Amino acid sequence: MAQVPQRFFDALAVRTWCGLSLRALGRAREEIDAINVYPVADGDTGTNLYLTVESAVAAVEAVFAAHETDDRPAGEGEGAGDASGGPSLADAVGAMAHGALIGARGNSGTILAQLLRGMAQVLTTGGDSGHTGGPGLRLALRHAATSARQAVAHPVEGTVLTVASAAADAAEGAEGDCAEVARAAYEGARVALAATPGRLPVLERAGVVDAGGRGLVTVLAALVETFTGRAPEPFALPHARVAHGALHPAGERAPGEECPEPDTGDSPAFEVIYLLEAGDAAVARLRQRLDALGDSLVVVGGDGLWNVHVHVDDAGAAVEAGVEAGRPYRIRITHFGHGDAHTTASVRTPRERAQRAVVAVVPGEGLAALYSEGGATTLLARPGEPPASGELVQALRRAHAREVVLLPNDAELRHTAAAAAEQARTEGIRVALIPTRSAVQGIAALAVHEPERRFDEDVVAMTSAAGATRHAEVTVAERQSWTTAGICQAGDVLGLIDGDVAVIGADVAQVAATVLDRMLSAGGELVTLVIGDEAPRTVADHLETRVRETHLAVDTVVYRGGRQGALLLVGVE
Repeated sequence: MAQVPQRFFDALAVRTWCGLSLRALGRAREEIDAINVYPVADGDTGTNLYLTVESAVAAVEAVFAAHETDDRPAGEGEGAGDASGGPSLADAVGAMAHGALIGARGNSGTILAQLLRGMAQVLTTGGDSGHTGGPGLRLALRHAATSARQAVAHPVEGTVLTVASAAADAAEGAEGDCAEVARAAYEGARVALAATPGRLPVLERAGVVDAGGRGLVTVLAALVETFTGRAPEPFALPHARVAHGALHPAGERAPGEECPEPDTGDSPAFEVIYLLEAGDAAVARLRQRLDALGDSLVVVGGDGLWNVHVHVDDAGAAVEAGVEAGRPYRIRITHFGHGDAHTTASVRTPRERAQRAVVAVVPGEGLAALYSEGGATTLLARPGEPPASGELVQALRRAHAREVVLLPNDAELRHTAAAAAEQARTEGIRVALIPTRSAVQGIAALAVHEPERRFDEDVVAMTSAAGATRHAEVTVAERQSWTTAGICQAGDVLGLIDGDVAVIGADVAQVAATVLDRMLSAGGELVTLVIGDEAPRTVADHLETRVRETHLAVDTVVYRGGRQGALLLVGVE
């Protein structure tokens, strides 16, 4: 279906651009991964860019969804009109930039997040106007290139920074509307990308263009399609080895092709990335300290929230520097060693695939340990940070099995999990998705998992166990809202049964007891309680006693879930 062109850069154009960029990066991901040789030949630039944009898309979609809910007239159901015409341009670009910031992966993903943030800084200062035209887009592209260059401790020419600057230069010479500006920026970026091997020797030796720059060209092509309704002609990689490499990802080589050893003699051993809550002055000191510790330093963000990326030999020191500057979280440390996901060594003995594995999304560290003890590969979903489909695909690959049972453990992840399963199937992995809506359903499924059974029989048994487990949770309302049990206020304790609010109260133990009684009124043999860190210390004992005294022949098992979002998860089998 042809894309409907946008006349101006408004909130709808932001939404369209993000969606088109994600689809385009999805198509180009493997090709970009294959040509990734700088700053580290880790073969994941395309994947990192995809995950960064996927986070931006999720944030923009959330703004649109929230606006549609807020603007729906009282008493009207689905499909009610939106009187205000949607979120503002400032809302949309702000969400895009924030989503990219918190989801940024790798060196290129972090720089892309700053490019989007730079654009947002210009597009949110346009007064009350809900859109901008060609001149506004020109300014946004220039500020994006400038701010991205400032975020990198030691800018290198022949990289995505060069491509971004060329795009801004070309856009400044364009007259007309957003379509003309976007087309000029794309053409300028494309020409600069083709010239990157001549500006960076490592690219010339490998016979490739810069992978991050290739990703930016893909994103700018999506911008052209947003305003014209048609994508530009696909970018033709100028070097034969690049096109060849797209068929042979990093770490592999075509039959008969020589694969040179990567130059890793003086390269740092670790990539460290984290989000950081800190003030400007503290971040300035952090930059100096991290610059002395390693290289490839990129610090992006502002207004108290930053994304820090650096390559170092001492990962602990890099994290410690973040602790001294503020509050680091979502810390990711990757080793650039032999046999690691980032290695490009040409000699590697592949590990034999297991026949079957279970991959589960879990909401807390305690449950992650429990699932791991049960033999599952886990993906931690921290409160308010659901995993993207790319992260699920990586978890499916990490399981390293021919057959994988996927337990999303969250109703909101059903589409994301389905997309990840479909991607894994294209890679030859047989995936069965069991639509578990809570971690307690996943526990029940894992309890009956038997790898020795036939795959279909195992999936049926696990699905049956999950389906026979009713699930509930006790949590705290963040704001006033309508629920199926009435109106709740911020701070109220909510008891949800099978996803719907059933109890509203003020005391955690009382609400939890009421939820348990209602669930057991329909019968049950086993109660599973998963206690979160923020729940009262006595709630588990209180509920165990209540079950023992009022529900004969019902067993209770208690687990500690850690920081899992909900105060309490309940399962009844």
